[in-house]
Amino acid sequence: MAQAQTLDIAGLIDSRRVDAFNWSVIILSFFIILFDGYDISAIAFAGPLVARAWGVSNIGLFMGTVFGASLVGMLFGAPLIGYFGDRFGRKTATIVSSLFFGVLTLACCWATSLEQLRILRFFVGLGIGGMMPNLIALNAEFAQRRYRASMVIIMFCGVTLGGAVPGWIAISIVPHFGWQALFAVGGVLPIIMAIVAYFWLPESLKYLVVQGKRAAAARLVQRLAPGTPVSADTQFIIADEGRQSRSLSPHHLFKGGLAFITPLLWLCFATNLAGFYFMVSWTPTILKANNVLSPDAAALATTLIQIGGTVGGLLLARPMDSKGFLPVTVLFAVAVPSIAAIGYFATISQTGVLVAAFCSGFAVLGLQFGLNAASAMIYPTHIRSNGSGWAFGIGRFGSILGPIPGGYLVARHLPLWQLFLIWTIPSIVGLLAALALTLLYRVRFKGLGLGQREALEGGV
Repeated sequence: MAQAQTLDIAGLIDSRRVDAFNWSVIILSFFIILFDGYDISAIAFAGPLVARAWGVSNIGLFMGTVFGASLVGMLFGAPLIGYFGDRFGRKTATIVSSLFFGVLTLACCWATSLEQLRILRFFVGLGIGGMMPNLIALNAEFAQRRYRASMVIIMFCGVTLGGAVPGWIAISIVPHFGWQALFAVGGVLPIIMAIVAYFWLPESLKYLVVQGKRAAAARLVQRLAPGTPVSADTQFIIADEGRQSRSLSPHHLFKGGLAFITPLLWLCFATNLAGFYFMVSWTPTILKANNVLSPDAAALATTLIQIGGTVGGLLLARPMDSKGFLPVTVLFAVAVPSIAAIGYFATISQTGVLVAAFCSGFAVLGLQFGLNAASAMIYPTHIRSNGSGWAFGIGRFGSILGPIPGGYLVARHLPLWQLFLIWTIPSIVGLLAALALTLLYRVRFKGLGLGQREALEGGV
């Protein structure tokens, strides 16, 4: 009896050139995830406006609890919907997240109390939290191994573009339609993108194979590589992949040489997100309240943070493919003086503040792009969304530590140089964790870049 033909899906994907199919997935994901970045910045602009409209006197407490509510939602949404993506598909999870997030954000337009806004923002966070790990996993699974970090990072640049949009809306539209305009835009467009994703976003081929959905996998193979011989007896395999994980437990993430790499990755996520969320949540308010920058210049500072992050992420992409975690460590080192410089220049030079904002975004947001890519690349398909989800979920502890204690520190009216100097502490801790992570990764995977690691015999 003739032996059944086998087709290695991982090999098929890696042997392809980057083509229109790859770019269509990246571009669709780019515009879907754009609204994650939009929401982070939009609440920073909407918070003070809502507080003023409702006559709230303690703006620090108000904004800290509003910011914190969505971040707590992300804390649960990332691992929960990340696991949902491993069980029911990256595409399905992305559509559910985008719809959920859009509807609840739109509902914020009709909030009339702090309690209502906190509840809505918590559920918004659930949707946002589940969007990232599934889109990262989807793009990683369609990307050729040698370009995997680059493609995930390019897709994730949608976050920075989204983060730059609310500043323009706050200046040009909010004066005519009120703070509700920020939530209206942030609610309607994700709903539209969920509909677009339903019709045009493909499901992960590797996921379909792991799930045993052979007919759908065969159709997608023909889209990826027309003319590939696929018969009724063809068996689809993924080299070095395990079976589907049916547990939300993260214990699978500590196997195959990852026992120490996974917790160090989590620590890098938590510390960096603490610094990032403090920056984007409080920097515009702090600089305006202390008359360091005009409202328009404060909006420009937020935009420069996002632009700097885009530049940093793009410059990080190819080095991560070839050098592993070393570029992340370098950007952690750059983040420390960049954050401190915002406070230092606050009383000296507006231009210095804007340059420091750009450099901080370059380091802090740029290296977050790298960490996001790494969370998808070190785990196999059957636990990839779950692995990214847990990294984002644990990271949300750091993101909560950004805005909430930040509000407490702001309320104490510390000198700006001291306030921003204190906020270099998370980056210092992250730098130490990244150094250890780089050394462990180098020993375990023989110095290979993230795009080369799967070439090791046995893989993870």
